[in-house]
Amino acid sequence: MRDRSRKRPPMIRLRYLARKLLSLLVTLFVIVTFNFLLFHVLPGNPVRMLTRSGHLTQATANAISELYGLNHPLPVQYLFYLKDLLHGNLGMSYTYREPVTTVLGQYLGNTVLLLAAATVLTIVVGTVAGVIAARRRAGAYDSATVTASVIGWALPTFWTGLILAFVLGVWVHAFPIFGMETPNAVYASPFQRIEDVIAHLFLPTVTLVVVNIAQFVLVARASVIEVLAEDFMLTATAKGLPPGRVLWRHAVRNALLPVVTSSALLVGMVVGGAIEVETVFSWPGMGLLVYNSVLNRDYPVIEASFLVFAVTVLLVNFVSDLLYQVLDPRVREA
Repeated sequence: MRDRSRKRPPMIRLRYLARKLLSLLVTLFVIVTFNFLLFHVLPGNPVRMLTRSGHLTQATANAISELYGLNHPLPVQYLFYLKDLLHGNLGMSYTYREPVTTVLGQYLGNTVLLLAAATVLTIVVGTVAGVIAARRRAGAYDSATVTASVIGWALPTFWTGLILAFVLGVWVHAFPIFGMETPNAVYASPFQRIEDVIAHLFLPTVTLVVVNIAQFVLVARASVIEVLAEDFMLTATAKGLPPGRVLWRHAVRNALLPVVTSSALLVGMVVGGAIEVETVFSWPGMGLLVYNSVLNRDYPVIEASFLVFAVTVLLVNFVSDLLYQVLDPRVREA
């Protein structure tokens, strides 16, 4: 008689994946709906703002409202929004007079560069610092690391960026404090341009790292301390394995699950912080675009930008759930 028990784990994994996909779709629908309503209930109207400037007649303002569909009731605008979204049409920007997809394409890459640099540095440096603090717990390094992490966690992102810009940019003149490249710079080679971009990228990246690294230091430290107290770790030490191998190949490997969770949460915090950081340092990314669009009541750009942010966080959490299934067999049996 054939043993069918071996076929169960794949079926369980498929059911788990199906539940997560359904949850993903429902959450995405809620986000799209909330995203539309949030910016349409804000006070102010973009066409009225243009009319008050004196450059538009009331007839022209009515024509613009009809062109952008702002003359329809809110439920009708919502249905049009869903229809256009399904066709990949994010609308026209009120400010830039271009398709929103074109506008986003000009800024999205810069934000990805900033968020990727900040995320990688935060995860790697924070995890390593937390592991070392756990290995040297109750020592001077441990106390200093935990204290610095708690202080950094309490710092507001906007304020931290301003302080770093003043100290390292204005006072020390070590790094540029605005833009992505030096204005009117002439580069002798592509490498000089890369160096210039990295110099401009430094302060925004450090700002995001300083305010977000604490969770990785504290989570990695607590998780490794807990794993080091397990019986199998005592057995590995009793076998005479080198302390470094016991720590990095056994303790850290079994302490990764909380770090994975923190990584998913980090993306949400970094994405939110990007709006403040890019505004402080005039980094030409999605955050600065959102800030300017809010001031101009550019609804299509605001909706599309926040939709990109929300979907990014949603997909990262979805991938995090799948990684949990791979890293922890108990999840597959749940």
